[in-house]
Amino acid sequence: MENAPTETIRVAIIEDDADALDRIRTALAADGGLPVVAVAHNVAEGKVCIDAGGFDVLLCDLGLPDGSGISLIRYAAQKHKNIDIIVITIFAEQSKVLDSIRSGARGFILKDERFGECAEGIREVRRGGSPISPTIARQLLKEFQPKDTDAKAATLLSKREAEVLNLLARGFSFLEIGDLLSISRSTVATYVKNIYQKLEVNSRSEAVFEASSLGIIDMPR
Repeated sequence: MENAPTETIRVAIIEDDADALDRIRTALAADGGLPVVAVAHNVAEGKVCIDAGGFDVLLCDLGLPDGSGISLIRYAAQKHKNIDIIVITIFAEQSKVLDSIRSGARGFILKDERFGECAEGIREVRRGGSPISPTIARQLLKEFQPKDTDAKAATLLSKREAEVLNLLARGFSFLEIGDLLSISRSTVATYVKNIYQKLEVNSRSEAVFEASSLGIIDMPR
């Protein structure tokens, strides 16, 4: 018995990071049924892309060079009622996650997670699901819980750990952080390991997201 044919889903991508864009396109090309029909690199190009239509799923970055991707999510959701929108981002501040959902996003993919799962995420959202990082899901649940963790959050990371995480959030490498703080690269790695353990995360973006949600660090602008 032959397998049922895979549904073709047309995808548009709004992403300014060339490396992330290449990895997403590679992952979708491997699927075979997810043709990328349009690509934009900023808000201005994104609006033109949305106006042109012709896609079923929109992958949209939040941090674009000329503005917020949330405005494009809202615009696309209003203009095309039958499309699905998935946010792609290196990390997501809790308020921006909620704003994205309110604007029409139905799923989230963190950039430092495996883009090989991107294709399944697109198919899941077309089936009516909501592909979302466990980290983001956990933070959304916290939104509906009593806010009684402020005192704990204030002492969760040491001053030095918070400094290291702030620099990580701004894209500095371990070597660069070591130079800035006058410590060795191995010491930076130890701090990062401790940060991950304390925040119960496994990656840079998850750590930044968790610490930002707890008010431990300020998000990069």
